[in-house]
Amino acid sequence: MILMRVGIAADHGGFALKQILADALQSSGYETVDFGAHQLDSGDDYPDFVIPLARAVAEGRVDRGVALCGSGVGASVAANKVAGVRAALIHDIFSAHQGVEDDDMNIFCLGGKVIGSSLAVELVNAFLAARFSGLPRHCRRLAKVAALEDARSEA
Repeated sequence: MILMRVGIAADHGGFALKQILADALQSSGYETVDFGAHQLDSGDDYPDFVIPLARAVAEGRVDRGVALCGSGVGASVAANKVAGVRAALIHDIFSAHQGVEDDDMNIFCLGGKVIGSSLAVELVNAFLAARFSGLPRHCRRLAKVAALEDARSEA
């Protein structure tokens, strides 16, 4: 039984951690879709991998995404440029699940040069196990965020 379809992407800074996370996710029953990089190239650029992942999440081709770069910051910045994406750089367990429960976060960003693989696996598992609460106050807040995206696309 496949638990969820999870996209994963990384540049050179997150490449090694991406391989570890993809293996761990597959071992846990998740279907993974690898958006690259498919080989280590110190000259590659995170938007080339993160943007296709973000588009796949926004279009529903994957349920959630994991995006990595050296610090996780660039991956987060790039992913959030795609309408419908709610990405965040996370390095603690509380934020990993709370970001989904309250903010319906759909892309989890990590720094491959910042965090160890064991903690990264725990964090991603907490993110994937979490569900959006759907509470009215959270829906109201997300509607305000969506309105910003709509206004940006009309400009």
